[in-house]
Order: sequence, then C-alpha cells, then structure tokens
Amino acid sequence: MTALPANVLAEGLETVRRAPPGVLVVFGASGDLTHRKLLPALEHLSRRRLLPAAFAIIGVARTEMSDAAFRDLMAGADPDAGPGWAEIIKNSAYISGEYSHPDTFTALQGRLKEIDEALGTGANRTYYLATIPEVFAGVAQALGQVGLNRPEPGGSARLVIEKPFGRDRKTAGELDAVLHEVFDEDQIYRIDHYLGKETVQNVLALRFANAIFEPLWSRNYIDHVQVTVAETIGVEKRGDFYESAGALRDIVQNHVLQVLSLTLMEPPGSIDAQGIRDEKVKALRSVVVPKLADVPNVAVRAQYDSGWVEGSAVPGYRQEDGVSPTSQTETYVALKLSVDNWRWAGVPIYIRTGKRLPKRVTEVALQFKAVPHLAFPKQAATGLNPNALVMRIQPDEGVTLRFGAKVPGQAFMVRDVLMDFSYGAAFLEEPSDAYERLLLDAMVGDPTLFIRSDEVDTAWGVVQPLLDAWAGQGAPLSGYASGSWGPRPAETLIERDGRQWRTP
Repeated sequence: MTALPANVLAEGLETVRRAPPGVLVVFGASGDLTHRKLLPALEHLSRRRLLPAAFAIIGVARTEMSDAAFRDLMAGADPDAGPGWAEIIKNSAYISGEYSHPDTFTALQGRLKEIDEALGTGANRTYYLATIPEVFAGVAQALGQVGLNRPEPGGSARLVIEKPFGRDRKTAGELDAVLHEVFDEDQIYRIDHYLGKETVQNVLALRFANAIFEPLWSRNYIDHVQVTVAETIGVEKRGDFYESAGALRDIVQNHVLQVLSLTLMEPPGSIDAQGIRDEKVKALRSVVVPKLADVPNVAVRAQYDSGWVEGSAVPGYRQEDGVSPTSQTETYVALKLSVDNWRWAGVPIYIRTGKRLPKRVTEVALQFKAVPHLAFPKQAATGLNPNALVMRIQPDEGVTLRFGAKVPGQAFMVRDVLMDFSYGAAFLEEPSDAYERLLLDAMVGDPTLFIRSDEVDTAWGVVQPLLDAWAGQGAPLSGYASGSWGPRPAETLIERDGRQWRTP
C-alpha cells in the first residue's frame, strides 16, 4: 500500500517558492532578535528546502566574534538541524566593526565578493537591519558609500528594516528621506512580523474568497469592531527600551493599525503588492484623526501595578529593571476610533492593548447588530447575544463565529453557540513562523506583506495627536492591577456607548 503524505489536506495547496542564490547580511547579528527569531527561521527554511545550496549569511555587529564563533551561534539555532543548514553554516561569515566606520563596510564588500565568486550567489544581497533604530540611517548611508545599495548586473539589493520606523511622524519622515537618498522605494522592505502571521493573511481569504462574509462586512450589519492585543508578560528585561517607547508606539502604531487596515480595506483589484497596499493606505486615510482637544474622550492610557498573573505575584511597572520610579510611560492603551467612508461610517472601532493582562491573546472581533425583532419571549433568549465573528491571530490561530441555537429539550430556549475553525485542526500542521514567511518574501522580492512609505506616514498621522497630548507630565495616567483587564476608565470608554469589552 502506498503511504499517504504527512498532510493530505494541505497537499497541493501551496505554491512552493524558493529563495534564489544569494547572501543575507544581518546587521545586529549578535543581538537577541537574531538569536531568537532570525536564525531559527532561516534554519526552518533550510529544513523545508526553501533555501538554495548557493546561500550564505554574513553577520555584522560591534561585538567581537570570530567566524567560528558565529557559526557556533548559527548551529545553536537547532541542534537537530539537517545537512542543508550545516552547509549554509560552513559558507557563512562574521564581521566585527562599528556601524559608522567605513572599514566595516569595506570588509563587508570584500566578503560579499568572495562569496559570490566561491558559491555563485549572483550578487543577490538582502541587508537586514536587526539593530537599534538609532543606526538605521547610518547603516543605509554607509552601504551607499561603498556602492552596496545598487544591484550589480543580474543581481539585487534589498534593505529590510525592523520596527520602530521613527518615533513620531516627523522622525519617520526624516528617516524615510535619508533611506530614499540611498535606496529606491522598491528596494526597501519595512517589516512588521504581524503581517507574516497566517491568520492576519487569512483576513483577506475570509473576506474575498467567501460570498457569505463580504456582503455583511459593513455598517449595514456590523455594530462595532474590537481589536485586542493582550500580553501576560511585563517588560521583561527591556525596561530601558520600553521607557522610550510605550504601548502606543510599540503596538498600536504598527501591529494594531496593520491588522485594522486589512480588516477595513476595500476589495483590491488584484491580490498583489500594489493592489493590497493601495487599499490598506486608503483604509488608514479614512480613519478619523482625533483632534488634540478630543483625545481625553477617545483614549485612555494606563500603567500596570503589582498583582497576580497566572498564579504568580508580579511587580508593578515602576519596580521593573531599567524603569524610572516616577515613570509616566503607558503599558496599556484603549482607543475609540471612527472611519469616514461609505462602508464604515457610524461603526466605532475599539482598540485595547496592554501588558500584564490575564491572558495572552490577539484578536479582531466584528460584533454584528442585534436582530430587529425577537419572535419569541425574551426569557427564552436570556443566553443569546448578537452574532460575532472573531479572528484569532494568536496564540490559537483560527476563526470563531458566534450565533444563536436552540437548547435541546422540551422548552424553547435559545443561547449562544460557537462554530470554530482552527488552523492546527484543519490543516494538520502548525502555521509557519511569521519570520520564515517574511524572510523568504524579502529574498524573492515580494513586497506584499511589507509596509510602504505612505502607509507608515499615514499610520503615524493617526496616532500623532495622542503622542502630542500625552507628551507633557500632566497627561492622565491610570493604574491597573496586574492580572486584570485594564483600568476602570477603559471600561467607561466603551460602556458610555452602551457596549462592553469582550472576554477572550
């Protein structure tokens, strides 16, 4: 009997794309992001045979490290890695040097030439900036000074930039101007790992591949939208970073607005980079930018106090390492936004994100309007709520539809039931890590899931009034107990509209 493939349901559903021969240059190669995310993602791509034999990684960082030590770091990505990864490790190298020193980039230029000649990588280069944001512009300029910004004949040169892209609209624009002096827009890949998650991409499939959902996806049927990004962890050992960022910059300006734009956008003319990104920008431009005077009425900021999370006592934010004892940085944000277009006019968008909340969950919930008339007594429907469609982005990727059904028995009673789709159960495998998808996309030159320049500017424009309003020391800052769902003012924000936050 012929053995069945490991995943019958997924067989033939995916068009296999493989990276072309090339070199991935990782700036910040000694850092946490490279160790935790990039190297494991690359090893998984190698294991799935999505990286070619003619492939190498060059690590660049200020930390002193030999080629052998860097190769040991790569080997630690997975002790059980296959022979393909071992070959890539053998081809890879490391350069120690300051990001601002010309010698670093002269050495990089020499190594790239050696690898091209030895492996036949075709002058295909992808530069990944896994560094602190302060050196983004300097690295890009230094690449340009030695000519590594321009593709050689038959090759490619792409720049992948991690968030945060600026600290506000002004600094994002300044960074963009510097990058465009060196790289063309089609060479720049601004990464947000949320866009690499299968469930985020599934928003497009759910809406535009199913006739039953898209006709309902408007103000005619939807009462409001809720976006929740909740974390149980605190700032861990990133207190210094978080003091200069806060929840609005760290989560709302990028992750939340990216997911929201996919939820709100109009159907694109084509499912390609230009079609999707054009519609995302149009959706963000339709979000009503709060006026400075209205910020207290549409936004709540708060900071976690001590409490209990998952059975363990945890300190308050101001007791964390690297955090000022008088810190005014927000670890929680709740917002009410509105959208000024034909599809969403009058539908409020409620957003909340925070650290030290009771549950780790990211979801988008579309709450439908209540039925206009109940044909049976109210006491028969005490367990019935309006329909809701919930897209779970993490950790249990999937989609849930809530609707009413009769309770078994002689009496006519109606209550909520759930129809649930789970990626793991439906496709018999766990979704790929977001960095795997995005690294591969960058290397093959597919910008669909990356953020365009005008999209960055528009997203900053939405949150800029909040940054301005909260810039002073007198800006309101509530407290909330760790392990709770946030401060009381966040409840008031939604309750005064006659609604309430979902319990994920």
